[in-house]
Amino acid sequence: MTTFLLIHGAWHNGRSWDRVVPLLEAAGHRVLAPSLTGYGDKAHLLSPTIGLGTHIDDVTGLIEDEHLDDVVLVGHSYAGMVISGAANRVPKRIAHLVFLDAMVPEDGDTAVDVLPVTQQLIDLALDGWRVPPMPEQPPPLGLFGVTDPDDLAWLRSMLSDQPVGCLREPVRLDDPAARTIPRTHIHCVEGRPADIAPRPVPAGERVRELPTGHDCMITMPVELTALLLETVQRPHTWVFTRSTCVSA
Repeated sequence: MTTFLLIHGAWHNGRSWDRVVPLLEAAGHRVLAPSLTGYGDKAHLLSPTIGLGTHIDDVTGLIEDEHLDDVVLVGHSYAGMVISGAANRVPKRIAHLVFLDAMVPEDGDTAVDVLPVTQQLIDLALDGWRVPPMPEQPPPLGLFGVTDPDDLAWLRSMLSDQPVGCLREPVRLDDPAARTIPRTHIHCVEGRPADIAPRPVPAGERVRELPTGHDCMITMPVELTALLLETVQRPHTWVFTRSTCVSA
């Protein structure tokens, strides 16, 4: 049994993984999908003092409190910054890093450095510190790549503002051990805005693609789960329905 720790991106919360968690559990693994400080069940903690370091503390604190080892740490979007910082702090506890259509920083980078268009969102901050979610656009862009009406309604129900500090605070990646952790990059290639492009992936790191929009955990949970299981069960072929998972 492997522990998958799934970290949501900006504006979202842990519920965004609700379609993936039961599939990973059906494959025999432990799955944790917490909401970061300021989101979901922690929305009452949203404040101007929250930064990237707060969310890195959330993840490393959970890993240490639950005594987790050999963790497959998955970060969606902004959470690429979070999982990078967490792996830098506790590299011996991480078996694999998965950057899910995510920011992939270098030492000292902010979210703006990784994705310069982020500055435009910061410029729209409310009260000087709350960045509202990106506006919904016509298909195929939709809202974070989600266009189905029922899925949109569910997605809107979980979105919160993002503190500016999360996007302005640099990440520290100064432990060489963290660079030895195997990495997988999953790119969502359908409906990507022209001003958003992933950084080149270093040679030797696995790259996978999904033909869907940014929030693939909502739009393609079965296919995403199969890619996540590649990190731990390469010899198997997994066959999914919405509620079951079997190996062949």
